Amino acid sequence: MERDGVERLLDAAGAGSRPLRHALTLLCDGQWWTLADLVRGTATGRRTIESLLRELPLERAGDRFRVPLDHAPDYQDLFALAPPPEDPVGHLVPHYSQALERLTRLVAGAPRARHTLDHVSATPETVLRRALLLGARFWLRGTRLLCVGDHDLTSLAVKLVHPETDVTVVDIDERILAYIDDQDLGVRTRWADLRLSLPSSVRAHDLALTDPPYTPEGTSLFVARAVEGLKDDGRVLLAYGASERTPMLALKVQQALSELNLTFEAIYPDFNRYFGAEAIGSAADLYILRPTTKTRPAVMSRLSRQTTAIYTQGPQAIEAAQNTPSALGTPGSGPAPSGLPADFEPDLLVGEWPKQLRQPRVRLSTWLAKPYAAAVDRVAIALPPGLEAALPRLLLAARAGHVRVLGTDFPPLPDVLSAVYELSAEGGTLDAVRLPPPSGDTAAGVLRRILDNGHAKLANTWREALIAVARAQGTTLTKNEARVLIREAASWSDDLTPLEAPLHRLASLPKAVEATVSALTTTG
Repeated sequence: MERDGVERLLDAAGAGSRPLRHALTLLCDGQWWTLADLVRGTATGRRTIESLLRELPLERAGDRFRVPLDHAPDYQDLFALAPPPEDPVGHLVPHYSQALERLTRLVAGAPRARHTLDHVSATPETVLRRALLLGARFWLRGTRLLCVGDHDLTSLAVKLVHPETDVTVVDIDERILAYIDDQDLGVRTRWADLRLSLPSSVRAHDLALTDPPYTPEGTSLFVARAVEGLKDDGRVLLAYGASERTPMLALKVQQALSELNLTFEAIYPDFNRYFGAEAIGSAADLYILRPTTKTRPAVMSRLSRQTTAIYTQGPQAIEAAQNTPSALGTPGSGPAPSGLPADFEPDLLVGEWPKQLRQPRVRLSTWLAKPYAAAVDRVAIALPPGLEAALPRLLLAARAGHVRVLGTDFPPLPDVLSAVYELSAEGGTLDAVRLPPPSGDTAAGVLRRILDNGHAKLANTWREALIAVARAQGTTLTKNEARVLIREAASWSDDLTPLEAPLHRLASLPKAVEATVSALTTTG
């Protein structure tokens, strides 16, 4: 009998067979299904669904399929529905149809997912429901929300539904930051590679939300950074999912969360749905995590263990990096340089270098976090694979006359760096030689002063440079007057450093600086 294989499959699943029975019911109701839609509709892993499809007499039309209507009665006694878990905000969704329509357009127009960053897009309904849940569970007027990574565009959903919320996004993907800024909804954007640091301007938030790489290393890192950006009484909302076939992976992730001494205040099963991630049923739970008095010491301990391998795919995947010599002090960070070039004797080493080298050294994270105390003329930086996106910031963090970077794959560098360095690359070596500073009373001089102070607040350096220009012109400019000029030219520039600014903001800086100097000259 054709249904024997289906019965064996259901019997083997036992009490957990309801999702399979639900899929069988949907296949027999006369509708056509794609594999992705059936996975997402049942929140069941792709392999599990495929095991059911192999036992059924399907008719097909392109990539769609169904059980023929004349065969459906053969399975009727096996049918069962597996209703989704109770949705705490499902009843609110119909009242936000306009927001959902706009989110649908925004998600469709967003930059394409990068598999090397474990990007999988959440559905527009999911990001809307996240925003609605935040509003239903917390008081959002004046609340500060931090999105730790935001390929899903949850920040935009929150601003559409709760515009009074103060929202900041940190992300490594420059495309996402530019896309969010282009929507002009009032979301602050900051660049960060969370493996190295969290921007200093991103602190004391009330809430944090993250949908991290679904590995123990990735999830614990993103959650630790989220806690770092919180007040002591804040909450972290975490999206995380695993296949019903891999409970041990879910256990490892939950153990990693427990090691951060967080309490699980709530878990909403299958709250998040995705376009993709079929291995986990295109679904993930939503956790609400609450820090305890023991959380911050545990977070500091976790953040001291740095590694570039936190993803499930690509060259920085956990599996790809196993047994790789470390450039950050932990397995999976890429090889450290074997030594220094004969033609370059640095005063300072940045990153991981062979122990036999005697020069002073600092970690990459420390180099980005604060200015190096001593004056140095020649710096060598070891750039491990997977951290290439940090290269423009590593250069802006330097004050040396000559910086040499040793790596394997250098990305295109932004044009704005040409205001500071003469750059040349050959093979795995990049040389950055600092240019003589231009006159301080010109736009070029103001721009150079800003970029030479990578760790300082961008607007503060800009303000003092404008005051100096006015003084050189024989006029007077107050701090408040300088602030007005800067905000008119670059409203985004408050409370961030050049190291934190997304590259599209740095690219707009020369024109904005020119506007303030021109306005100052005209006013004078």
